[in-house]
Amino acid sequence: MSVAVRSLIGGAWVTGCEGTLTDTNPARPDEVVATGGRAGASEMATGVRVARIATSGWARLPMSARGAFLTRAAEIIESNAEGWGEELTREEGKTLAEGIGEVRRAAQILRYYGNAADRESGTVYSSPRSGEQILVTRKPLGVVGVVTPFNFPIAIPAWKIAPALVYGNTVVWKPAAAVPLLAFRLAQALTEAGLPDGVLNMILADSAAGEALVDHPDLDAVTFTGSTGVGRKIAGSAAARGVPVQAEMGGKNAAIVLADADLELAVEQVMLGAFRSTGQKCTATSRLVLHESIAEEFLARLTVEVQELRVGDPLDPDVTTGPVVSASAQKSIVNGIDRAVGGGARVVATAEAPESGHYVQPTVLELPASTELWFEELFGPVLAVQRAATTADAFRLANEGEFGLSAALFTQDLTNALAGIDDLDVGILHVNSESAGADPHVPFGGAKKSGYGPKEQGDAAREFFTHTTTVYLRGGRA
Repeated sequence: MSVAVRSLIGGAWVTGCEGTLTDTNPARPDEVVATGGRAGASEMATGVRVARIATSGWARLPMSARGAFLTRAAEIIESNAEGWGEELTREEGKTLAEGIGEVRRAAQILRYYGNAADRESGTVYSSPRSGEQILVTRKPLGVVGVVTPFNFPIAIPAWKIAPALVYGNTVVWKPAAAVPLLAFRLAQALTEAGLPDGVLNMILADSAAGEALVDHPDLDAVTFTGSTGVGRKIAGSAAARGVPVQAEMGGKNAAIVLADADLELAVEQVMLGAFRSTGQKCTATSRLVLHESIAEEFLARLTVEVQELRVGDPLDPDVTTGPVVSASAQKSIVNGIDRAVGGGARVVATAEAPESGHYVQPTVLELPASTELWFEELFGPVLAVQRAATTADAFRLANEGEFGLSAALFTQDLTNALAGIDDLDVGILHVNSESAGADPHVPFGGAKKSGYGPKEQGDAAREFFTHTTTVYLRGGRA
């Protein structure tokens, strides 16, 4: 069944007038999941204008009152987890269990920030002057532009929008055009929770209208997750106008398996990191560094697991790996595999995949050296492998390239684990667990060229969505 979706502007549900938006199922491309009108630059400008009007009233509400809207929305999301999770699966392509899990994660994120008023909200410093205190308080930035990707259509928007709102900002949000339905559902939940008009504006539009948003002169900040090229363009445009940017961009994340690793655990976790969500995670395991002493055994075990993957319709509970999001993504990933094989890569293992739909065979390739695939983010179920003679060599291989989002280190040696913490240049390091995963109460973001600006989630989100005012507070003469 197809759902009619609309943009939310100033509290009203609006049908865009820049053409038709058609959302299809990547497992069955002839099946339409949602339709609606595509908005344009004029609707985007209206969204910024009404968000500006709503700023003062929203910021003056106590944080606990702002948070209450989020916790009510979390209840609505949780109550719809199974239905919306199925819609997410039909729209984006991850398995049904993952789709339902993501919807529930969005509710968890809204609850976490909904209770932000219960945490410390500023700092008091002693003053060198008698009768005076120095307070550091926090204030919202104003109107925040939010641009989100397709791969987590409700969780990533939640972890941007929830802190933006609870810290007193208003939001103009452009979700990815490929996943309008879950964006519509999140906006519905917040609206049904009673969020005042204009505080959240969700605009279903194409990339041109997205550019109109991030370039708008009345925007106070931009938070973005997506490709490195687009993120750099946004950061450059915003910097020219003095607008702060938070950008989470590319990743080429390595799992490093050392000689002393628990191989059964490592194989299990590498499989999860590489092939869950069809590899369409910025934190997915896309590189594997194996100590040469265990490489043959590890690849033999991994081959068995890859061949047992069941690729197909993600609504089938027995399926482990669904399609990629679109025909263009499918083509790009397959071309990347073909280039690597043409350049000398050895196919270690593949899994069978249906021919109909946007499917890509899960593939493990051993590279002859640090060639293109070692550095290129394909954003699909492809794992590139190299061998290392020493621990130092393994860390060097894992650090190669411009990205530094996450890594996974498998070792039973505390000295190796501590060395990895020091030597691996990433924003997130997992020791003996998969490279993917993010909890709402701790910072999320990358090092090197994977991130720009303050981290997301946890207390780090407050650093971006607020600015400080240092107050010198002194009473009158007694």
